[in-house]
Amino acid sequence: MRIIIALLLTISLYADLKQEMFGLYQNQKFEKVCTMGFDNFTRYKRDEEFVSLYAFACLNSDFIDRLAIPIAVLKFSKESRANSAYFSVILMQKKLLYHSLVDGYELTSFKLPTTDYVLSKVFNLYSKLKDKTKRTFYLFEDPKDSKVTYKLYLEKDYKIRKMVIEEYYDTILIKRHVYW
Repeated sequence: MRIIIALLLTISLYADLKQEMFGLYQNQKFEKVCTMGFDNFTRYKRDEEFVSLYAFACLNSDFIDRLAIPIAVLKFSKESRANSAYFSVILMQKKLLYHSLVDGYELTSFKLPTTDYVLSKVFNLYSKLKDKTKRTFYLFEDPKDSKVTYKLYLEKDYKIRKMVIEEYYDTILIKRHVYW
């Protein structure tokens, strides 16, 4: 009898956690959902809906390095494999773009799939640059909306350089993305 009560309590707590995370996600509390997913990942790593929710929240809060484990775990359904591929492209683009900015690595030979995520857009624009002169910052115009621009640059921190993408609508800063 104790086992059944414990099992029902666990199922109830799990449903509440997943529901809470989903509610927070819908309210665009992505960082909170990412943290909750990270903290509870070991217990729910076999639930691909949970893992996908956690991964999308981390993506939307710019914690891209936290996508590595979900990429490996998401494999049992068609939707999960698609999510895994989507996250893989973004993670690879982040690593390659950072490598290029910091180390001068050439990106023009790459023909990668793309996504609608801001980092993918900037990766594509940067990799198509004709003038490869190293600059303090790069400005790009969104090919689909001329009012949207992106500013890409490196920011020095006390330990590591960070890659920054600022999104602008006209001249108004919409969002600042920081990656390392």
